[in-house]
Amino acid sequence: MIKKVLIIGPFPNPISGVSLANEVAYNILSQSKKFKVSKIDTSYPVFQEDIGAFSLKKFLFFLGLNFKFYEILKNDVIYFTPGQTFFGILKYALFIYIGSIFKKELIIHVHGNHLGKEYSILKGLKKRIFHYLVSKFNKGIVLSESLKSNLTPFLPQEKIYILYNFAEDYLFEENVDVDNSSLKITYLSNLMEEKGILFLLDALAILEVQNITYEAKIAGNIDESLKKKIYNKLNKLDNTNYLGVVKGQDKKQLLEWGNIFILPTFYKMEGQPISIIEALATNNIIITTNHAGIPDIIENGLNGFLVKPKNSNSIFENLKYLNDNLDEIETFANRNKKYFINNFTIDKFGRELKNIINASSTIK
Repeated sequence: MIKKVLIIGPFPNPISGVSLANEVAYNILSQSKKFKVSKIDTSYPVFQEDIGAFSLKKFLFFLGLNFKFYEILKNDVIYFTPGQTFFGILKYALFIYIGSIFKKELIIHVHGNHLGKEYSILKGLKKRIFHYLVSKFNKGIVLSESLKSNLTPFLPQEKIYILYNFAEDYLFEENVDVDNSSLKITYLSNLMEEKGILFLLDALAILEVQNITYEAKIAGNIDESLKKKIYNKLNKLDNTNYLGVVKGQDKKQLLEWGNIFILPTFYKMEGQPISIIEALATNNIIITTNHAGIPDIIENGLNGFLVKPKNSNSIFENLKYLNDNLDEIETFANRNKKYFINNFTIDKFGRELKNIINASSTIK
């Protein structure tokens, strides 16, 4: 029997970890004879950092999407990747309610670590509405073990599944030489304050003051409110280039060029950044923070280094260590390559996603 699956969530463009994951999930299910898949793209077309905040333009945009509620009736499984704020859940309310009334299987895939915290700080009617809506789901998916607590107020443990993120197949090549002649640093994410970009740029400035040889390439969409500050810092760095948004082969070339990937994130919605996994696939040492679900996949000293959030000196100290021990870069790279193959391929993501969808469920 063919299962009809409707994916409701953001798709590229713009590119984000969630939109990329949805696109890959859509493609995987489309290629299977056991599924018929359709989608409702909820991507809001303007990039801004104030995620989860209410605005009239966003309200009208999502109100318009609700006119597609009839798509629920055509499908067996409704797979949601909502936001993690009150409004992030509320904007899916009509889809959730209709899906529940018509006894559809509802799956929520939480790409972050803020949903549980959001629920804990809500009060009164908002809290009751939030609980009512999220409790309507029959299954929940989180990115790693430590993130299960985001769904335990709403779903029984046995209905909460772990599904690791992935890197796309084209990024991985078996035989790629690792350049350990000097520090080659990449940053690949939206250039937002909470992603740690300002602290990274300050750490690179310390490298230059210390006359430590390095090259750095920064890529991603710049938050409009930070443009002036970011360009001011970039213009003071002699060995750092901003590339804009990169994708496809340009992204692959960037990650293969580098040997150290840095994402010093303290983003409140963070879960398990796909960019970190992409860096594992392309033989990079990872420098990131002990934040959200990241420690579930990156072990300090094994895959790279976990630094303190909002701390340029912590980033610098680890870069200085690697500069003093360049021969360790290849050791890290080989270890991370094997780690990626065993845990984070699209093939494994696809198999486990299909298993979750096919797992037995009690329709509420």
